Amino acid sequence: QVHVEESGGGSVQAGGSLRISCEVSGYGYSSTCIGWFRQAPGKEQEGVASIYTPDSKTAYADSVKGRFTISQNNAKTTVYLQMNSLKPEDTGMYYCAAEGLRGRSGLCSRNRDEYNYWGAGTQVTVSS
Repeated sequence: QVHVEESGGGSVQAGGSLRISCEVSGYGYSSTCIGWFRQAPGKEQEGVASIYTPDSKTAYADSVKGRFTISQNNAKTTVYLQMNSLKPEDTGMYYCAAEGLRGRSGLCSRNRDEYNYWGAGTQVTVSS
């Protein structure tokens, strides 16, 4: 059984930074896709970033490119999402998901339907 748990959410002013974490345990973590998704009130869930754990290849949504960075620790037990230059529109519940699909490009999917295991989410609020 794979267990996914997010932490590190909070409130920050626009222009500030925040780092959220995702701990993944269980079978198969060392070779899998991990993704970060966010859900804002009244909006569809968006795939923000993804990482392939064996080689750390990453993919980002256009809305966060250049501002957010997804990474993992050396032990490959935790995936981080470093969020800089935060905007009010970045507000939402952020979810981590594990065991996603990888495309022919070698990049992991940012489609929520292609991930099997999910955490409960962590709230990020950016005030103007």
